[in-house]
Amino acid sequence: MHVHDILAAAPLARSAGTPLFRQLYAHLKAAILDGRLGAAVRLPATRTVCRQLGVSRQTVQAAYEQLMAEGYLEGAVGKGTFVSAALPAPVQAPPLQPLPELARPLSARGAVLAAGMARIRHHDGAPRTFRTSMPGLDLFPFDVWRKLEAHHWRRSTAGLGYADGAGHAPLRALLCAYLQASRGVRCSPEQVVITSGSQQALFLLAQLLLAPGDGVWIESPGYQGAVAAFAAAGARVCPVPVDAEGMDVAHAAARFPDARLAFATPSHQLPLGATMSLRRRLELLRWAEAAGAWIVEDDYDSEYRHTGPPLASLQSLDRTGCVVYVGTLSKVMFPGLRLGYVVAPPALAAALARARAAVDRHSPFVAQAALADFIAQGHFARHVRRTRAAYGERRVALLDALAARLGGRLRCGPADAGLDLCVHFTDGLDEDTAARRAHAAGVDVRPLGYFANPQAGPECAAAPGLLLGFSAFRPDEIRAGVDVLARALEGRGLPG
Repeated sequence: MHVHDILAAAPLARSAGTPLFRQLYAHLKAAILDGRLGAAVRLPATRTVCRQLGVSRQTVQAAYEQLMAEGYLEGAVGKGTFVSAALPAPVQAPPLQPLPELARPLSARGAVLAAGMARIRHHDGAPRTFRTSMPGLDLFPFDVWRKLEAHHWRRSTAGLGYADGAGHAPLRALLCAYLQASRGVRCSPEQVVITSGSQQALFLLAQLLLAPGDGVWIESPGYQGAVAAFAAAGARVCPVPVDAEGMDVAHAAARFPDARLAFATPSHQLPLGATMSLRRRLELLRWAEAAGAWIVEDDYDSEYRHTGPPLASLQSLDRTGCVVYVGTLSKVMFPGLRLGYVVAPPALAAALARARAAVDRHSPFVAQAALADFIAQGHFARHVRRTRAAYGERRVALLDALAARLGGRLRCGPADAGLDLCVHFTDGLDEDTAARRAHAAGVDVRPLGYFANPQAGPECAAAPGLLLGFSAFRPDEIRAGVDVLARALEGRGLPG
């Protein structure tokens, strides 16, 4: 089919709630993914498209820019816009695989379950500069939140009884609409299950989807809370190296072809900060479809992309129901809220809600109802905008201060998303020694080795360095913290 015919067939509905540029973006993305627009095909100029479709040039430019940001298109001024030549050829997807059988609960797992979080460092005490993965609590509208909670405590006793294990229905509907608009997640409210944070979600999914001995791809270095959850289910942890394009899917497929599940953080890899390329995302989906395996997409801080538009979720590319999308409110609201969510295929969502009810029945009703009001009344969107701007300023303050004080000793990793920044040593400094010095000097950092799976081989080793959190600290605190860190790395100003 000719590219002009594909464009002419774009089903643009001006009366729909979805912006026209998002409709055009979705139409072109689908044509690229199913092969109607092949690799290296040149797209018409934006002026040509806007005349053909009767839309503004801004609409076409926005659609093109989103597709370029996500890797579907490439090009340069004066050369034109083309479908990316790096995308793998589309293949016919196999039929949707049935859900794996539930693993039997075994008392022998008790020791594994208790030991799973033993090496996880929990935050304690007052926050010190560079504490990782913490939102800026100074920016949260707690006065609004208190009024919303108080309203629900006053109006009835509904919060004192039992509730739906899947979660408060209005909150599930609002989260569904939010995820569709902001992350391209394809879902209905019935597919959303509210959990007590993403950690509970990972634990339940591990129990539901894996039998003892089943292989699980896990990024290394990566989120160790996920390692604990899957190990508690008796799974065989399969460490997968990470590079500039994210999880190395080809390496994992060659070394662990029989794995039953892949855990990935495609939007912002923890701790290295990489964003999974479109090529890798499609490779991961192809593997899961062919192997009848699951993918758990942990989208833990996707609200905070500091350069360019937010990228669509991996789940939005899924056509066979193999991706389970996990999110948390801890990073955008506050960790003490203990609310997360899962978007799962309908059959799995129903099983997950029953399993979730078996663990702790349901999340507190008043917190869910207050959050629903917080979203419905526009406070959530305003808070995201405010924190995105503030974190962008704090990120720049950290990058500038590091360049000024430690430019010759540290190399910064990707800094276009998230709440933390990964830095690597360029002068051979031992990261454990550096972390001890930093803690003794009064700043809170984590060595990158903390995020490595203990059973991972040398191919999974990251260059020595530290993870620095910036979102919870004002620019002046960040600059002072970098000065303390610099003196600590130089061995100056330490006790004893």
